[in-house]
Order: sequence, then C-alpha cells, then structure tokens
Amino acid sequence: MAMQHYMLLERNLIYTGVTRGKQLVVVIAQPKALGMAVKNQSSQRRMTNLAERL
Repeated sequence: MAMQHYMLLERNLIYTGVTRGKQLVVVIAQPKALGMAVKNQSSQRRMTNLAERL
C-alpha cells in the first residue's frame, strides 16, 4: 500500500484482503498508509448501478 492511493485506504478493504488469504498473507505497505487505512472506518456506499445492469 502506498500513500499515492489514499482514496482506497479503508479498513474494510484491508480486512477483506487479509481474511481471504488461505495460507499466508504478506502486507507490504508504507507505515503511514497502513496506519491511515486502519484508522479510516468511513467506507462510502459504492454507486455501481448493478441492479439496473442486471
């Protein structure tokens, strides 16, 4: 994880990535980016228009 992608630094995305690992999970991140992601709980509702597409 890098600070360049600060819009994606959210706790729920970190949780998803870590919990999907089957045997081993390696997190490579800038310490500041990881800290920001862990502190950020405010995930916004995604506007995908999935219902309309189906």
